[in-house]
Amino acid sequence: MVGDLERCVPEEGVERREAQTSRRLEEKSRIVDLRKGESFGFLGFEYRLVRSRKGRWRPRYTPKVKKRTALLAKLREIFQRNASKPVSKVIEQINPILRGWVNYFAVGHSSRCFALIQNWVEKKIRRHLMRARKRKGFGWKRWSTKWLYQTLGLFNHYRVLRCEPLPKAIPVR
Repeated sequence: MVGDLERCVPEEGVERREAQTSRRLEEKSRIVDLRKGESFGFLGFEYRLVRSRKGRWRPRYTPKVKKRTALLAKLREIFQRNASKPVSKVIEQINPILRGWVNYFAVGHSSRCFALIQNWVEKKIRRHLMRARKRKGFGWKRWSTKWLYQTLGLFNHYRVLRCEPLPKAIPVR
């Protein structure tokens, strides 16, 4: 039985596979000096050092542009596929995608990215509503932003989660 396994996995194949894996890791891995203005990407975020308002250096991590572009492409495809459907059906498909994406990237410094996505989605919904009525424009005077989010149920929880600092000493009871 053991002899059969040795025939199935030749040693040259295993060594070749290990060499390919180590070469691939060397290509992807690199040492980055954040103090020189370099940045690196990890798990969809871009990390870099920036000066705070107080002049201290601190890490800044934002969603990668590639991830934002992928989200917008996915949403654009949904809008194109459902151009003739009612806006409620479009919102049913978009909301879970937006909720998941925002929940994943709700840490760090994502508020600018969230604002861009929120404005883009709102314009697309407004344009969808206007096309259904065979009109030009976005309907800024026709529908308020509040109406879009409350009546239609468009996702509106673009919040960055902030961790509260722990107290320096636990109060005695």
